[in-house]
Amino acid sequence: MLRLYDTRSRQLEAIVPANARVVRMYTCGPTVYRYAHVGNLRSYLLSDLIRRVLEQSRIRSVVCQNITDVGHLVDDEEIDASGEDKVLQQARREGRSAMEIARFYEDAFRRDTSALNMRTPEHTPRATETIDLMIELIAKLIEKGHAYAVDDGSVFFDAQSFPTYGEISGNRLDALKPGHRVEGVDPRKRFHADWALWKGSDRDMTWETPWGRGFPGWHIECSAMSLRFLGEHIDIHTGGKDLRFPHHEDERAQSNASVGHDVVKHWVHGEHVLFDGRKMAKSTGNVVLLSDVVAAGLDPLAVRLALLEHRYRQQMNLTWDTLHAADRTLRRWRQRVAEWAESPSRPIAAEYADRARAAFDDDLDTPAALRVVRELERDETVAPGSRLETFLHLDQVLGLDLAVDIGKPPVVAVLPPGAAELLESRAKARETKDWQASDRLRDELAALGVKVTDTPQGQTWS
Repeated sequence: MLRLYDTRSRQLEAIVPANARVVRMYTCGPTVYRYAHVGNLRSYLLSDLIRRVLEQSRIRSVVCQNITDVGHLVDDEEIDASGEDKVLQQARREGRSAMEIARFYEDAFRRDTSALNMRTPEHTPRATETIDLMIELIAKLIEKGHAYAVDDGSVFFDAQSFPTYGEISGNRLDALKPGHRVEGVDPRKRFHADWALWKGSDRDMTWETPWGRGFPGWHIECSAMSLRFLGEHIDIHTGGKDLRFPHHEDERAQSNASVGHDVVKHWVHGEHVLFDGRKMAKSTGNVVLLSDVVAAGLDPLAVRLALLEHRYRQQMNLTWDTLHAADRTLRRWRQRVAEWAESPSRPIAAEYADRARAAFDDDLDTPAALRVVRELERDETVAPGSRLETFLHLDQVLGLDLAVDIGKPPVVAVLPPGAAELLESRAKARETKDWQASDRLRDELAALGVKVTDTPQGQTWS
């Protein structure tokens, strides 16, 4: 049985779906105003892994992943941010309409997730196409006494009407202070920690409501869409660690206040990705896109493998060296699978498969599962046909397309320029027992991407 770390309870919890064989999972989707970088994509790999592991237990997932194409402001870190919509800002920069920008980057996001073998969610609602759901939900919150409208057409959630606010992030209302970038407390609010469900405005991308013309707050979008497409009982809600506060705290308060009970059973968050030791963000100029990886000649699934080398809730440092290493491993495994496929099929190596399955079930311990895969690769006592079937079985979770080379003509390896001469020099160094030169030449070959293995019959390379 799959166990995941629940951010709210701060412990591992077994995933037992409310509806016997179906798990309902909501994943906070992208704000479509720019390309997603590989750090962003890690968040979506989390829900894909959960889905694939549950499938191994014959549990089906119904996933909703929203598309934020309005309402996410440039400065949404504040409890009640003010400023410009990210989509509108990018539209002005590129000289295109907001809808053109949103659809362009939404399509790019879908191409990236497809290239990483992420399953398509059952529901992918857009914020701009579900405004009516948000208006209905806001009206319900006002009716229940959890929200209030002000003169300019804005509507605020009454934070003090929700006593358990802060259970996800630990940020309790009595400890919250006004945002440091806001000049004093917004006089329209009853309490400084209240946040906007609807923002009165006559800018572009606004809609008429009973309170006046305006646009939705970012947080209300997820509440409205998750309740509409998954219902009042959601098993798992995923997202990046940075969404715990205020986004998920606000979302939880809105959803629970509207129906009168906890909507989400398990809150699961993934950690950040560093690149070359620095935060991956546009503000730092340290952004790597999936297209950059492909342009470097690497398989995009090398990114998936590199991310799997770390547990989802561990911060990881991605580098070009780790991506190149992952690419080499991916290609080697595909070659081995193609070779094993030439032998008669044999039953799955149960001991290896069970160990990998236990690792997956243990809070998605993908590094431990990959160690099992590597061990199986080296175990010559397991028949090739058995290794084939076990690799393909585990690839149902790993999602690395390990069968893609089966039936293809074998690839003839070509040495990079200068490598043949280095190999010849190393062979001579070993003949004369010049081990220092032999080791140095091995390192030089490794720098060229050539791995040398010494055997009783002499050196071999790959």
